[in-house]
Parts: sequence; structure tokens; C-alpha cells
Amino acid sequence: MGKTKVAVTIDAQAIIKIDRLVERRVFANRSQAIEEALYEKIERIEHRRLAEECAKLDPVEERQLADEGITGEIEIWPEY
Repeated sequence: MGKTKVAVTIDAQAIIKIDRLVERRVFANRSQAIEEALYEKIERIEHRRLAEECAKLDPVEERQLADEGITGEIEIWPEY
């Protein structure tokens, strides 16, 4: 997928920190540092949403649903 150039306003202290990381060759340039930070934040948000949704599940009900289909089939499963 291609990249799109955007203009953003970033706190001066954040830029100083990013530039230090670039100087230490942690990142090739500012763009890479900001892009990786953005992806990391998005990933955290997506995983947090998954965790929040999973927390809404009732473990007892989920176990019952999981076991529901096994009762009739377990006798015909081959041994390993």
C-alpha cells in the first residue's frame, strides 16, 4: 500500500526525543519513528477493545456453549 504525506503539529519536546532516537539510529528518520509509534498505538487500542469485549463474556455460559457440540461427537473421535 502506498504512503500519503500529512502535515501534523507535534510538541517540540516530542520532536527532540524523536530526533535523539534518529541520531542513535533506533529509527531511520522522523517519519519512520512516528509511523511505528502510530501503528503501535493503534495495535494497543485494537487489543484493548478485544479484551474489553472478552471481559463481557460469561465464562460459565461460554463453557456450556463450547461443550454443547462435543457430547454427541466425542465417542466417534479417534484416539491419538
